[in-house]
Formats: sequence, structure tokens, C-alpha cells
Amino acid sequence: MRAPRPESNATAPERRRVTVRGVVQGVGFRPFVFVLARELGLTGHVTNTHRGVVAEIEGAPSAVAVFCDRVRLDAPLSAMVDSVTHQVIPATGTGGFAILPSPAGGHPATFVAPDTATCETCLKELTDPANRRHRHPFLTCTHCGPRFTITTGLPYDRANTTMAAFPMCSDCAREYSDPADRRFHAQPVSCHACGPQLRLLEPGREAAQVTGAEALHRARDLLAAGAVVAVKGLGGYHLACDAEHPQAVRTLRRRKDRGDKPFAVMARDLRDVELLAHLCDAERALLTGRVRPIVLLRRRRGAARPVAAPQLSDAVAPGSPDLGVMFPYTPLHQLLLGLPDDPQGPRLLVMTSGNTAGEPIVTKDQEAVERLSHLAEAWLVHDRPIHAPCDDSVVRVCDGEQLLLRRARGYAPLPLVLPAPVPATLAVGGDLKNVFCLAEGRQAWLSAHVGDMDDLATLEAFERAEGQLEVLTGIKPALLATDRHPGYRSAAWARRNAAGRAVHGVQHHHAHIASAMAEHGLVGDHPVIGVAFDGTGYGDDGAIWGGEVLLADYSGFRRFAQLAYVPLPGGNAAVHRPYRMALAHLYQAGLAWSGDLPCTVACPTEERHLLLRQLQRKLGCVPTSSMGRLFDAVSSLAGVCQRSGYEAQAAIELEAAALGEGGIDERPGYPFVVRPAAARAPTAELIADPAPVLAAAVADLRTDAGPQVIAARFHRGVSDLVRRLCAAARERHGLRTVVLTGGVFANTLLSSACGSGLRQDGFTVLRQHRVPPNDAGLALGQLVVATRAASPPRHPARA
Repeated sequence: MRAPRPESNATAPERRRVTVRGVVQGVGFRPFVFVLARELGLTGHVTNTHRGVVAEIEGAPSAVAVFCDRVRLDAPLSAMVDSVTHQVIPATGTGGFAILPSPAGGHPATFVAPDTATCETCLKELTDPANRRHRHPFLTCTHCGPRFTITTGLPYDRANTTMAAFPMCSDCAREYSDPADRRFHAQPVSCHACGPQLRLLEPGREAAQVTGAEALHRARDLLAAGAVVAVKGLGGYHLACDAEHPQAVRTLRRRKDRGDKPFAVMARDLRDVELLAHLCDAERALLTGRVRPIVLLRRRRGAARPVAAPQLSDAVAPGSPDLGVMFPYTPLHQLLLGLPDDPQGPRLLVMTSGNTAGEPIVTKDQEAVERLSHLAEAWLVHDRPIHAPCDDSVVRVCDGEQLLLRRARGYAPLPLVLPAPVPATLAVGGDLKNVFCLAEGRQAWLSAHVGDMDDLATLEAFERAEGQLEVLTGIKPALLATDRHPGYRSAAWARRNAAGRAVHGVQHHHAHIASAMAEHGLVGDHPVIGVAFDGTGYGDDGAIWGGEVLLADYSGFRRFAQLAYVPLPGGNAAVHRPYRMALAHLYQAGLAWSGDLPCTVACPTEERHLLLRQLQRKLGCVPTSSMGRLFDAVSSLAGVCQRSGYEAQAAIELEAAALGEGGIDERPGYPFVVRPAAARAPTAELIADPAPVLAAAVADLRTDAGPQVIAARFHRGVSDLVRRLCAAARERHGLRTVVLTGGVFANTLLSSACGSGLRQDGFTVLRQHRVPPNDAGLALGQLVVATRAASPPRHPARA
């Protein structure tokens, strides 16, 4: 939508100062303002400041008015305009329009843009032999390329990026200064003559070290031969190998101690992906768009997989119903996969984070050589430093809508708009999939993915990332929010670094629900029915919660319903060995550990005897209401997964079994018993007992129903339970809005069934799209709950 160009008139000129706030630096906004002002016949100047982009424009009042409209309406594609304010100032009568140098100092009130995938125009230059940037691995323009990962400070100018060490050649400087050029004021602009350079490091070949195009060619040759190559990307290193080379994939999996956790692959051709996985329009758009995250796609299996499909190694994603796929998002990736005239090389590359299990992604060259020495045969490096680590984002599509599972490259550090203003606050998130959140006023900045807070390296990465985000946002938090778990390292960090600031603990599942509410803009004046299903979260009674229905707003919550408590024997031992969870559920349900049950067979005899005594004596058996652990138990009972090598493996493989070869089994879901809580020990109004579920699954096993039937009936039973509990909450408390959240709802089979069923029942259903429903979304919920507690409304909502 474009406002009309004004007619010229002879009225006195008007001058206004226009301030544009939002994601307006690093997206070509000043060049856009320059061209717009020239088009409208206006004079003045524009500059980047800590407040945003500030322009002074002078000319005919009608032209000035049109400028103020179009500066928002016609903003560059990558920009996110939060506000446009303007004020009349005295006219100066000066001619021309200029882009002024950015002033130093000030409190940041603008946002850094995320990194974006290479645009189509740059890709054409990359493949054009006549273009001077033909095959330039660092080709970029105002519309694409690195932003967040190279930004060292604000305002966003070359001097405040890691490109400061690369003076522009005369050709690049000319483009940078030309208003008609799309590289006009593109800060990362470079070419072969003045930009970063590639090098290939190979142990034992130091004397024959190759650079530039030779380094790239040698890296491609190594990949084709089955080597593992560490590749420096935008936000860190990847470990790459040929996804169609079984030995290479198995080697990488063994070296990285990956277990059966799926790898993601990078593909150069959409046709290859369509042969391997089912694709909808939303998934195609994500794969080929400006962000290009890893997209989890349903794999084609059996007859649905064409003979011509790439021969993907079985070791890429064993046991998973999904295949994680991303498309090249940098020129270097395009070159690594090969341009049309290149010699044949791998067409699918495994691209996994350059780190050892549990550690943060590696960003520094020397650190990569040292920490990845046991993982890679060679290192494809370059000399542009990475300032902000940033992993690949992970997304899936549920019912045609985006479901973020890891919010990082392409999304961070874009802010979210809060439903109400908050004081300067830091929410530190949880210990798994850690993401923290800084907020002030109506803006909240979620960090990029940090990782699991179980080692010193990740804690140090958290501290560096938090300091950098404070610099970029200018927020100095006066309030800290944490999870209530007494053993969380994130909470301990907050307490150690409080320095007199208030620290507010927020219950884990309350934070999950509040996160979804905040994403959807709910002000919190009415409670919702919050269904929070996950693996673990510290409960207010000291138990491990995870199968919860809470009536919640930002001020508090009431535990309306829960899964019945079962013992969690040995804590993490039960998580890693799902057969222990299955046997614990059978014990609690009064069902025998018969020798014909897969979970009984999987448990060694001596361990089984010790486990029975442990359960009888209640030693090391904290009670849990976790839905995630119930998924583990059924997965083991059905014979699907007995040992879990990565988070949620048993549940993921149970979902795969439910999908089956021939679609979803249509038999009724397994029934839960829903009963009132005992008056002598009220924990919730209602208890959902899974004992009949276990009994029915055992009966199916003994009729040779098979794991697919058991998995499908269990999923349907959980969906039916959600509908029953929400209906009961509506009947008793008059609530009609349901939030579905927690890591279990990353299961799209379950999420879709619950969502469609609840909508049929007349509920408004809220699911998360821009913030992950797993623990990576906790910080946003912690933030809105803690700030509501610090500044309660005059009329607090019921809870």
C-alpha cells in the first residue's frame, strides 16, 4: 500500500524531525529514507542513533505528510517498525539530503536485526561468472546476510560490527556510497578483494594449507570422500558430512556420542526433499524463506517413498518420524553444496552444531581446532569473527501453523510485544534448553538458544549472552525471575548475581501457561484453563509435576487436575531407561511384572529385583505426575523404546509408531479414571489415574495388537482426557479459554487432536507459535508472572 505522491504547491516549507523505532538498523532503512526523501523532493538528513533512525525532512507540507505515512507503510522487508513519531521544528532552508555519521553514546531504544538468508539477487550474482562477486563466500547486501551475530554495539554501523577490521576496497566503497545501489550503507559489504578469506586447516598438511577457492574445493572433496569437516558459519561452527555416506554419518554419530538423536540435513534442491518427506505449503515457505530454520518434516516411508529418492543413511535420524531439513542460508553453504556447473558432490549434508554433547556451540577458530579435534578431519574457517553465538532455529508445522521448538538464528533477537508494561527485568529461564529474557516497558527480548545448564562452559555462555543483550537493549534489570526448583543452576546464578535486587521464583508450569498467554497478548484479567504437559517441573509440594491442568492468570494459579502420582525410581535413571518407568507405573497400578511384557524383558533380572525393593521401601522414589514419563512408560510397555539416548526419545518413537505405515488406528482411546482428590490430602480437585490405560495396553499386547495400535490408542486416550478435564473445568468454573503448553505438545499428533477436539467442544484454544512450548519458552512466563507480583493490578484476576 503506497500513499499517493503529493502535488507541488507554493506554501511555505515545513521541517519535521521523524524518529522511527523498531528493527530499523541493519535492514537498509537509512538508504530507504534517503531514496524516499529524494523521490518526494525533500531536503534534510538521516542518521542511526541509539533511539532508532532519526530523519529531519524539509519541503512542501503535503510532501512531508506523505513521507511520514510512507516511512511506515513502505518500510524495507526486513524492518519491523514499532513506532513513528515526528515533531515540527524550524525550517533551515538548506538543500540536498544526506546520510550523516551516527552519533556516539546514548541509551539504546532500537533493535538489532536477526541474520537472514541470502536473497535471490545475491544468489544470482554468486552464480554469474561475469559478476565481480561470482563465488564470493561472504556476498551480502542491505536485504540479507549477518546482522545480530556480527554486531558488537549500537548504533549499527560497520565500526560496531566484526567487519570493522575489513576496510572496503574502492569498488565496494563506491557501492556503499551510491543511493541507487542496493549495497548503499550495507555494513557487511565486501568482495574477493577486501572481504574475509577462507582457509582449510588439516592436521598433517600445515605446509600445504590452502585458502580461498582452493580451500572450498578441498573441503568438498573431503566431504565426498566421507570425511567430517568443521565449517564456520554465521553463529558458530557446524560439523558436516555427506548424509548419503553411511560410514561418515555413523562415524560422526559415534564421535559426538550422539546416541540415536536425529541429525539435521542441509539440502540444495527442493525436489530431493519432496522425495524424502511430505511437504505442505507452510513448510515449503519456511524452507525457502528469509529465515530458513531447520524444519521437521514427516518422512516418507515404505511405498510412499519414491525409488528415485536420495539414499539417505539410516543413521541420520533412526527411529524418528521426522526428518530435520534446512536449506543453505549463506553463500558459503551454497558453494559447499555446489553450484550448477560444479563437479558432482554431496547433495545432502548432515549439518549439526559444532560442539561436544551438552556444550555450547563453538564460535572461535582456535577453540574449534582444540575442542573439535576428536570430531573432525578438517576445519573450513574464515577470518570474520563471530560476536554472538547463534544456533540454527528448529521449527515444525502443526495444523498449518508454525510451531517453534528452538528460537535462535533468524528470530533472535527480535523482541516480543508484552500485553502490559513491565519494569526492567531479567528472567533467567530453566536449566534445560535455556533461554533467558530481558524486558522493559512493552518490549521483551528472548535470547537465542543457550543450551542445557549442566556444565561450566554453558554457564559461561549464558553469562556472556546476558551481558551482550543488556548492551544491545540498554536494559539494566532491577528484578530477577527464576524457576522455583531449588537445584536449578540458572536460579543459583540469579541468586549469586542479585546484588541486592529482588529475586522472584515462579512455579514451572505456571510459567509455561503464562508464556503462552503473553504471546497471545492476554492481559491476565481472567484465568485460563492451562494444560501443561511435560517431563519434569518442580511442584509446590516438592513432587515432580508434569501432567497438570491449572486455572491460571499472571497473579497465580489453582491446581485443578493432575495425573495421579507414581514413584520416579532413581530419578534420571528412570528417564534414561524407560522400562523402569513402565515397571513403576505397573507397580502403582497393581499389575504384575509378567515375563511376557517387553518392559520386564528389557530390565535385567538383578536390576528388576533391586527396583522392586526400591519401590516397596520408597527409597529414592520422588512422586511424579509427569505426562512425559507416562509417554516413556507406554513406549517401553509397547516394546517401542527401552533406553533413551536423548531427551524425549521414547515419546518421539511412540509418536512414530502411532502414525504407523497405514495411518492412525481408529479404535477407541485408552480410558483414564478421573476421580476427586482425597479430602485428607487435597493436591488438586481431580486426579486422572492412568492405571486403566496400563491395563488396557497390557491386554492389547496379549492379543498381538502390536505397538502401532497401542501407540495410537494411547494418543487418543490422552486427547480424550484433555477434553474431559477441560469440560469439567468449564462446568465448575465457567472458563472457556484453553492453553496447551509444555514440551509434550511438541508432539503434533497429540497437539492437533487436542486442538481440534477442544474447538469442537466450543473452547477457544491457544497454542504457541512464536515462543517454544518447551522449556525454551519458560523465561517469558517467568517474566510476566514475576512483574505482576512486583506490581499487582488494582483489581487482581481470580485464580
